[in-house]
Amino acid sequence: MEDIQLESSSASQLVASSSPSTPNPPQKKRRRTNSLNSLNLVSTQNSKRQELADNTNEDHLQNANFSALQPPPWQDTIEKAVTAIVSIRFSQVAAFDTEGPETSEASGFIVDAKRGLILTNRHVACAGPFVGEAVCHDHEEISVYPVYRDPVHDFGFLKFDPQEIKYMPINEIPLAPYLTKVGLDIRVVGNDAGEKLSILAGSISRLDRNAPEYGDLTYNDFKQAASSTSGGSSGSPVIDIHGNAVALQAGGHTKAATDFFLPLDRVARALDHLQRGEKVPRGTIQVQLLHKPFDETRRLGLRTETESFIRKLFPGEIGMLVAETVVPGGPASKFMEEGDILISINGEHITKFVPLSQMLDSNVGDEIKICIERGGVALEFCVRVQDLHSITPDRYVEIGGAKLNELSYQLARSYCVPVGGVYVAEPAGMFRLDGPDHGWIIASVDNKPTPNLPTFIEVMKDIPDRERIPIVYYSIADVHTTSVAVVQVERHWSRFRLAVRNDTTGLWDFTDLGPPKPPKLLKPATARFIEFDESMGAAKDLIASLVKVGYYMPCRIDGFPKSRKQGAGVVVDADKGLIVVSRSVIPFTMGDLSITFADSIIIPGRVEYLHPTHNFAFVSYDPKLIGDTPVKSAVLSDRVLARGHKVTLVAFNHNHRIVCSDTVVTDVTSVTIPQNATPRFRSINLDAITVDTPLAQQCSSGVLADPSGAVSALWLSYLGERNVSGHDNEYHLGLHVHTILPVLDTLRRGESPMLRSLNIELTPVQIAQARHMGLTEEWVRKVEDANPSRHQLFLIRRTETGSKSARVLKELDLILAVNGKTITRMYEMDVQYYEEELEITVLRQEKELTLKVSTELTSGTGTSRIVIWAGAAIQEPHKAVLQQSKTLPSRVYISARSKGSPAYMYGIVPTMWITHINGIPTPDLDSFISVVRKCPDNSYVRVKTISFDMIPMVLAVKTCYHYWPTVEMVYDSETKEWNKIEYAD
Repeated sequence: MEDIQLESSSASQLVASSSPSTPNPPQKKRRRTNSLNSLNLVSTQNSKRQELADNTNEDHLQNANFSALQPPPWQDTIEKAVTAIVSIRFSQVAAFDTEGPETSEASGFIVDAKRGLILTNRHVACAGPFVGEAVCHDHEEISVYPVYRDPVHDFGFLKFDPQEIKYMPINEIPLAPYLTKVGLDIRVVGNDAGEKLSILAGSISRLDRNAPEYGDLTYNDFKQAASSTSGGSSGSPVIDIHGNAVALQAGGHTKAATDFFLPLDRVARALDHLQRGEKVPRGTIQVQLLHKPFDETRRLGLRTETESFIRKLFPGEIGMLVAETVVPGGPASKFMEEGDILISINGEHITKFVPLSQMLDSNVGDEIKICIERGGVALEFCVRVQDLHSITPDRYVEIGGAKLNELSYQLARSYCVPVGGVYVAEPAGMFRLDGPDHGWIIASVDNKPTPNLPTFIEVMKDIPDRERIPIVYYSIADVHTTSVAVVQVERHWSRFRLAVRNDTTGLWDFTDLGPPKPPKLLKPATARFIEFDESMGAAKDLIASLVKVGYYMPCRIDGFPKSRKQGAGVVVDADKGLIVVSRSVIPFTMGDLSITFADSIIIPGRVEYLHPTHNFAFVSYDPKLIGDTPVKSAVLSDRVLARGHKVTLVAFNHNHRIVCSDTVVTDVTSVTIPQNATPRFRSINLDAITVDTPLAQQCSSGVLADPSGAVSALWLSYLGERNVSGHDNEYHLGLHVHTILPVLDTLRRGESPMLRSLNIELTPVQIAQARHMGLTEEWVRKVEDANPSRHQLFLIRRTETGSKSARVLKELDLILAVNGKTITRMYEMDVQYYEEELEITVLRQEKELTLKVSTELTSGTGTSRIVIWAGAAIQEPHKAVLQQSKTLPSRVYISARSKGSPAYMYGIVPTMWITHINGIPTPDLDSFISVVRKCPDNSYVRVKTISFDMIPMVLAVKTCYHYWPTVEMVYDSETKEWNKIEYAD
């Protein structure tokens, strides 16, 4: 994750490989998990082992007969060590610098029992906000928080209260970096692969290896050993037979028995400063160096006399330090170049990273004299040593769903760019820009430069909410290309606040950066549509009825997988400003809707109606805002399409450009959209239209027009199931325009549509199958007479859980007639919209039954209440859940969860139901809120859950209201706005 100071990839030249190179990149040894695997240990220190000599191991191995005077066996050493080792379960709760939010397990060990200090890796102590606990050897759990994480080396310290450990003596493991040598027999003791305790044997194989690369994140100062640890062993002590820590487990290859260990020279120094209550001074000149052997330094121009002098001065030396990266704008950038060979600093000849670090760290703020050789020429210059902490970010800004911090030295060194600039650590919301997902640096906002975080904050404060502004940015991986995006400022869903690290409390303190400026009043604007030539016929006029609809969703609810969607909408009433659009674009009412007319004017809209079973929604806009723009209401055809009818497809393609093609209808058939494992909206009871043109599958939304230019069907994108590669299948199909008329007519009257429904899902059955189910010849004749073009009936595939119809109708009932009419077309079931009760004739187990079935009113608002607790989005089961589940354990359903949250950390999973909190039943959201509001902060809450497969489980979830407060979001159907209620701790 980080690198060294002046710097290097290996601050003690400790790191080499028993297998010199492998094709697989090294991996940090932390175990990402959201389970509650049991953890590790805690301990005390044998204070004085400093007198151990380097030859201790050699002496005792030469004897075949082991006497009582020899070092204790490994078993005794391990028994002492494990009482100082802890297992750490932690979360980084927010994206920061190079790390995203995540939950994981790792190890650590006590190095100061009196002060309560635990040594672990930096990537465990987290660069960003940390929440976690440690478990001791006797399974006592203690709260821990970070007090130090090194800017570039992979180590950090956690603090705990020793008084919390009540049932065992507290031990500590002494640090002995001077004992490290090739061939040293070692043990790695820790939480390996999530196990309670793992002891893995190995030996130090190299001490001269440069640090491995972890993609964007490079840690320095590694030793290499031949052992085979895995996820969860990060932070484990590497001990010798006397119980001394000689290194710290840090990383390894995924497909080789090789691990990388961090040397403890800088660790011991940092611990000494922390024990004295002092700041740990860290210096840098923003140059990364590598240790290169003499044969390579000769090729770079090292003079023969210099090599001879160094070899005499350091008889065991095999190489020197060479500049690999000189960071632009850094203290040494005016004097040093890549390939420079370091000779001395302040007159002291240096070939190792430890003395280099000592020199830099002891001269922070002072000038040092550096001697180098460049192409055989000796050069000297003075450079002021910079405080490394000053270029290590310790704060971030949260705005519009995104998190931004200043670009760190870690990333600047990796990409050889200047330190500084506003870096998008979490690309989300308004800062989800075009291009790769990570690595964006914001150059300007609203045409104002943003060179640093304070300037960025001031610029954002002056911009009104919902304003559309240009953002100029570039990728850190491609400084040659600058991009611009126009985004809508979002200050109404999320907070605008500054988070600053506090090493005294271990928390990041939040400062609210003030309320947003109110949105500007929109002024009417006028635009002209593009024109098509006469070859399109009457369909060319439909260009004035098609608009682009964009939707941003701040919270993923109802199982919907995206936060942004875009598609085409059809204006069906220009006077009232009514547009029909696919529900794959507008899945629920929580979001920001924008409508683009003529590729020129963008205005806000609002959701008016969501059809509960068919794939369409109605949205509205203010016609006054588009001035004299010649928008036309699409003429709706009363012709019911059938196979062979000629139509014109007018739609937006994948580039959101309008295309047009004459084609014919190939089929009109009832289809079943596959359901997803995580329930989410899907269209059911669908008569789908397909057309004979490959262009149709490239176009997600538009219309099918008849020869007169009237719209016979909507061309829509249907969200289907997630495939094995993790992508969501989408189906492009036509929907008869008469399907939308019951809703459109009600909206035109200025009323809220309240249609009635049987709440059942149907699937077509051919007559051949129906005969074997007991269908009589009389009914076969009725079906043939009712529908000469398609002989079919409909089977009840599912009844909605808890619906009135489920009490009368059964799954696998074959519907024969409704109110005396034989049903052979799906749209003939639309009679349910208006009748409180229907007389339905069904065939059930070869018996013909006539049943009275009540219908129920359905709302067009969808989900209208969300509770955010412990980082989980909790709601009433939405319609897709009711369709796919036969029973409802409660009406408290987990819809989503945030990475790094308590919900994620302790195993709350979407599609679970919560039935009890601390043993108290929570059948609905009201009772759930009532109970969780009484749960104290930083306390464990017993959460009884039932999985979607009806498996009960009790979880212990630890609250953390500082980062994850309880919030309720409620939709007001009158104002069509969402209101937020925040509950105090």
